[in-house]
Amino acid sequence: MKSPRTIAAVAAVALAGAGVLAGCSSAGSDANDGKVHITVASLIPGSDKAAFKAFDDRVKEFEKANPDIVVKSEEYQWTGPTFATQLAGGTLPDVFNVPFTDSQSLIQAGQLADITAEVNKLPYASKFNENVLAVAKDGDKIYGIPYGPYAMGLSYNRDIFTKAGLDPDKPPTTWDEVRADAKTISEKVPGVAGYMQMTQGNTGGWELTTTVYARGGRMETTDGGKTKVTTNNPVTKEALQWLKDLRWKDNSVGGNFLLDWSGINQAFGAGQIAMYPSGSDVLTSLVQQNAVDPKNYGLTMLPIDTSNKDAGVLAGGNVAAVSPKSSQAQKDAAVKWIDFYYMQKLLNQDQAVADAKVLVKSGQPVGVPTLPVFDKATYDQNMDWIKDEINVPQENVAPFTDKIFDATLVPEPNKHTQELYGALDTVVQAVLTDQNADIDQLLSKVDSDIQKLVDADK
Repeated sequence: MKSPRTIAAVAAVALAGAGVLAGCSSAGSDANDGKVHITVASLIPGSDKAAFKAFDDRVKEFEKANPDIVVKSEEYQWTGPTFATQLAGGTLPDVFNVPFTDSQSLIQAGQLADITAEVNKLPYASKFNENVLAVAKDGDKIYGIPYGPYAMGLSYNRDIFTKAGLDPDKPPTTWDEVRADAKTISEKVPGVAGYMQMTQGNTGGWELTTTVYARGGRMETTDGGKTKVTTNNPVTKEALQWLKDLRWKDNSVGGNFLLDWSGINQAFGAGQIAMYPSGSDVLTSLVQQNAVDPKNYGLTMLPIDTSNKDAGVLAGGNVAAVSPKSSQAQKDAAVKWIDFYYMQKLLNQDQAVADAKVLVKSGQPVGVPTLPVFDKATYDQNMDWIKDEINVPQENVAPFTDKIFDATLVPEPNKHTQELYGALDTVVQAVLTDQNADIDQLLSKVDSDIQKLVDADK
């Protein structure tokens, strides 16, 4: 938050929040069998059995290639309130993931291991996209390896579009068109919200920020090293008024106004919502947890206000990090695992094809839109390698992939991100539940409350 997802999910969520760990035990010191033992985060709790099997198959491949390393996998979901407790209690895996939004604060708190030396030994260390790697760096020091970068897009249900008489191959390209299509869907397909955004668990603020960025606004500005919280601006007011109009004038957002990342994914998977902002990689979770058929899924760009030079796409992702409590041998093994599991499928044809085949065999999506950890040429090469395994109809996501590489990518606010998002949750909920909600007053309070937190950091 990802961002509250994860993120993405993808939060999910992402999504932004910090890490719940299911049944995790500390990797501890190396065992007496002469091998290095590490614990690695696998999938979020609730993922289907096929997805876990696919992960376990990759573990077996890694152990076969590295007979001196033993890997134990643990279900894992990043959620902030418990992270420090897990670290202090020794229940954090040696390898875990954190959202882009939280990596810098964890680095400053000394909660991520310095893996600069280990990363610099990798043959592709000089080929990272520096704009992406920056989220895991402090100066020249590296504290993680980014993976699965995503940009926010607009997910939509192609079948519902067809039922409403809309062309699923021509999704909306302006906010006015999104509103018009949402109204048409809600009128012609009973029980379906034409459009909806997330509203709680910090995801409401995350998605509001997404729609504000697309219109050219900012939630924070920095000048001379000083950060000013600026949610109460004309663009944010416009985004909120637009959402308010969908609720109170068009009645096209349904009746559930308490949706977080998993909740809105569930509603989308159940055919209750036709369109919603999401990370470009959300389809993986939709397939794993919500039984969405990729053939029924569409992804397009969020409408970008081309008249505003500051308009852009909110981008995020995850960082594969190593516990600061891991031994040197475990750090070495951990980076080997990160290289094997997250990177090689992007750089090595055999690994890319093998990974894709495992996913296909277990019914998982292949060809989900992402942004390159390296460069577009590497991304295109990777897609060519796995073209025979791709099971996500690329024409269904072309409205996004054809344009995203030319879009301006904008990082999330970097000061008290989660507190800001949480404060904005209440604003989003208010405009959906109170026809007389005073947007200006609500945003003024957010600015005041979060500015106090920012100023207290000095």
